[in-house]
Amino acid sequence: MANEPRHPCYDEMAHHYFARMHVAVAPKCNINCNYCNIKYDCVSESRPGVVSKVLTPQEAYAKVRSTLASLPQLTVVGIAGPGDPLANPQETFETFGLLSEGLPELQLCLSTNGLQLPDYSEAIVRHRIAHVTVTVNAVDPQIGAEIYRAVFFRGKAYRGRDAAELLLHNQLEGIRQIAERGVKVKVNSVLIPGVNDSHLIKVTEAVKAAGAFSHNIMPLILSPGSVYEKEGRKEPAPSLTLQVQARSEAVIPVMRHCRQCRSDAVGLIGDDLGVKTENAPAREYDPAAREELLIRLDRTAVERKRREANAGEQGERGSMRIAVATRGGGQVNVHFGHAREFLVYEVSGQEQKLLGVRRIQAYCNGKAECGEADKEAILDETVALLQDCSIVLCAAIGPGPAERLARAGLTALARKGEIGKLLEQCAKYHRFFTSISCSPSEVCPSAVQQR
Repeated sequence: MANEPRHPCYDEMAHHYFARMHVAVAPKCNINCNYCNIKYDCVSESRPGVVSKVLTPQEAYAKVRSTLASLPQLTVVGIAGPGDPLANPQETFETFGLLSEGLPELQLCLSTNGLQLPDYSEAIVRHRIAHVTVTVNAVDPQIGAEIYRAVFFRGKAYRGRDAAELLLHNQLEGIRQIAERGVKVKVNSVLIPGVNDSHLIKVTEAVKAAGAFSHNIMPLILSPGSVYEKEGRKEPAPSLTLQVQARSEAVIPVMRHCRQCRSDAVGLIGDDLGVKTENAPAREYDPAAREELLIRLDRTAVERKRREANAGEQGERGSMRIAVATRGGGQVNVHFGHAREFLVYEVSGQEQKLLGVRRIQAYCNGKAECGEADKEAILDETVALLQDCSIVLCAAIGPGPAERLARAGLTALARKGEIGKLLEQCAKYHRFFTSISCSPSEVCPSAVQQR
């Protein structure tokens, strides 16, 4: 397997096995987005732009090196903020220079709004940054003016349509320049209901023409204190996100396993170690042992991809959706009450396709002030979010939530293990009960959670 599949954000299979790390060295931003409000000190939040501490380039390099010793499956180090890396060029490229020289075995990645991408395309190639993600939310300046309040470029502030026009032009030009130089470009777009939901197919077409190879369409997260939050805007329903992703997928591959990570995220996608690495015991970094591990993980990923491809060719038709509670690593490993997100898969026979990630509030959040009424409200919200699924697969679940899911027509199954194998078992289990014209929950709701 080539190095490319070792990038967990650029390859869906890789995210089960290989880790990434964001180093937060870039605090300044050069645009104002209506959905964004950067915070630096809220470690409980998981969204772009959030960090616990901004690092110097030297601190970032030291942290990557120490993390490699305790997390040898780390393959990618990126800079994604908390502002925009290219609005902080000295810190950004000094960090990449240290990494490129001191740890050449790592892949380097950059995430940017693209305003200054044409200015730094040569520097990106020179620092061997092989992957760049550009956030493009519109290609029509009129729509862009509804998303961006201001753009600050070469000492001048632009607003309204002029700001959007400048930003959108530089984004597409920058993508063309680096794609022509062999850099792999993924485009992120924030899906904003009522603003760009019907327009994102145009974005997909434009960025593909410019040289991007993948499109990640992410549901809007309302940042506290942002313009959109104050306006009372709503985040998109999962059904809308799926519809928009499906339209774009006919044009270009669509990334569906994105977690909209913090700017200091560390670990497997979905199993963020974050500040847990701060107090990790010191270990000696062993490059040879790490490479042996990566080769074993390569083989595991290839074998899994081969099995799934074969299963897809031999599978029966007729599809169902299964929601999986996981904290990452390709495992079902979270109690229903502790889950903060579900991966939703479409299973057709033995073919399994990840449709996306559904974020929720944890039902058992450990807060003393969370009463029964609060828990019921959270549970109702979760049921509504998973209403299009047939099965909810989790490590364990209590009888109350299992019964509530059953009343809504969802079957709760409690099992631990590899997601792919358990999805296959769930599909067979569901087909059995379908063949006798009833659901597992109709037979015995309490037994479902124990199977």
